[in-house]
Amino acid sequence: MGPRRRQLKNAAAEAMQFRVRAAIAFLAVFAALAALGGWYFRLQIVEHAEYATRSDANRIKPRPVVPGRGLIFDRKGRVLADNVPAYRLDIVPDEAGDDIPGLVSRLSKIVTITPEDIERFDKERSAKRGFRPITIKLRVGEEEAARFAVDRWRFPGVELVPYLNRRYPYGDLLAHVIGYVGRIDEADLAKMGDVDSALTHTGKTGLERYYEGALRGKVGYEKIETNVEGRALRRLGQVPAVPGADLRLSSPGCRRAPISRRHQGKRRLRRRSRISSMAPS
Repeated sequence: MGPRRRQLKNAAAEAMQFRVRAAIAFLAVFAALAALGGWYFRLQIVEHAEYATRSDANRIKPRPVVPGRGLIFDRKGRVLADNVPAYRLDIVPDEAGDDIPGLVSRLSKIVTITPEDIERFDKERSAKRGFRPITIKLRVGEEEAARFAVDRWRFPGVELVPYLNRRYPYGDLLAHVIGYVGRIDEADLAKMGDVDSALTHTGKTGLERYYEGALRGKVGYEKIETNVEGRALRRLGQVPAVPGADLRLSSPGCRRAPISRRHQGKRRLRRRSRISSMAPS
C-alpha cells in the first residue's frame, strides 16, 4: 500500500463555518434573552396592576364593620330595646381550607357548637360566597373566648368577632309591639344583597321589622394587614359604618310608660288588700 494522502485544510471555509455557527449561537442566545426580557417586561409593566392586586389580596384582608343597631325609646325616653356587647365565631371558607367539617369538629372541642349551629352554617355557606365570613357560633362566653384565643393558630380562617347583641329590658311585656330580631335566612339575604350580607340579624316582627331599614344602618369596611398566619397586624384604611337611627315612639298607645311584672304584682296585692278590708266582717 502506498502512503495515505494528506488532505489540505481550507482555512477560509473553516473560518466561514465558524462564523456561521457563532452567528447562530449568538442569535439563539439573543432570542432567549429577548424572550426573557419580554416576559419580565410583561410581569413588571403590562400586568403590574394585576399581580400587585393579587399580592395585596394575600396581605390585606377586607373586614366588614357592622353598624350598631338603632335604639328604641318610649315617649318619655325609657329604653325599650338596646344593644349589649357579645362575641361570635366567624369562619371564612376560602381561608379555612378544604376540610371544613374537620375544622368544625376540632373547634367544637373548645367551644360548644350544637347540631343546629352546624346546620345553619352549612345553609349559609351554600348561599354565600367563599370570601364572606359565616357565623358558626353566637354569644360565645368569656371562658370559651379565652380558650379559643390560646389555640387560635390551630384554626385558620376562624375569627372571634365582637358584636352588639339585642336586648329588651321589658322582656315579653312589649314583645307584641316592639317585636324581635332573629338570624338572617336565605330569603333575607336575597332581599339585602351583598352589601348587607355581613349582618347576622334582622327584624322579624313588630317595629323591629317595620323600621328595619332605619334601625339597621349601613355596613362599613376596613382594610387589615395580616401576616402569614392570618393574624391582624395593623389597619390600613377604613370606610366607617353608619349606625342605625334611634326610634322614639310617640303614638297614643305608648303614652303610658310600660309597667314591669313586679309593679303589676304589687298593684294586684294592693287591690286585693283593699277589697278584703272593705268586705263586711
